[in-house]
Amino acid sequence: MQEIFSSGFWSKAYTTFANWSISNVPSILLIIILFVVTLRLLHFLVNKMHALILRRATRGNDQTNLEMEKRTNTLMGIVRGAGKIIIWIIFLMILLRKFGVDIGPIMASAGIVGLAVGFGAQELVRDFISGFFILLEDQIRIGDVAIINGTGGSVEKIELRTITLRDFSGVVHIFQNGKINSLSNMTKEWSAMVFDIGVAYKEDVDQVMNIMKEVGADMQQDDDFKDKILEPVEVVGLDQFGDSALVVKARLKTQPVQQWSVGREYRRRLKIAFDKANIEIPFPHTTIYWGEKINPLQLQVNPAEKRLAEDPKN
Repeated sequence: MQEIFSSGFWSKAYTTFANWSISNVPSILLIIILFVVTLRLLHFLVNKMHALILRRATRGNDQTNLEMEKRTNTLMGIVRGAGKIIIWIIFLMILLRKFGVDIGPIMASAGIVGLAVGFGAQELVRDFISGFFILLEDQIRIGDVAIINGTGGSVEKIELRTITLRDFSGVVHIFQNGKINSLSNMTKEWSAMVFDIGVAYKEDVDQVMNIMKEVGADMQQDDDFKDKILEPVEVVGLDQFGDSALVVKARLKTQPVQQWSVGREYRRRLKIAFDKANIEIPFPHTTIYWGEKINPLQLQVNPAEKRLAEDPKN
């Protein structure tokens, strides 16, 4: 204990520290500089790769460009994250060696701990494996609108462990990849809006179908919608006899994510066209059946009472 307060002890400690600093500090500074440069280089290379892939995609149509951009954004995010993890691990291992720490036992311990954690973290491993195949098979991309386990929303983030959705109300939903039982991508390659148009039983179905086609054709000539609609409206025909309406089914194929805006505008224009053609869009009603032996209820209005109802002053 007395040696600590002696001048010889501190002189020796100072000499040892000075010698260590002279021999190791420059290399540590160089390692830190290389670490920062490597991170910047990773960011630069990922951005360059991203731009290169997008430039090649410009040779296709707009639909191909959008699909390629979604997939590229997702994959580049995964590459950037994985690259940072690898660089950080290598940097910390080299830094520990410079400080005289033997990393051999650490790596051996890490392997044993990893094996133990692997048995206890099977769910985590399942999430990572599922996330890998989701990315590999290009099932979903950032920017897609999807329904996962019955919940719909826009895909904001895709990671190896989780997928993040934000629904129309702004609520964020996070799903573990290993627990995804059903995944429906509503905006992959192309989208569609399906219409079930109900008209009164007295209407001419052929006339209704022609008007629906004309409205779709007019929208394709509109500068605001011609690039969003991929094909002319497909009027399938009379689909069912409803309780109070004849239901005509149709479909519009659109660019991804554009089906809702196109569908709302198509319905608006179709309502205006039906009004001009005096085509009735019915509302539910009920017919009362009195039975075969009972005469239908007949209402008779006395002429005098009718005149009194029309002109109460007289």
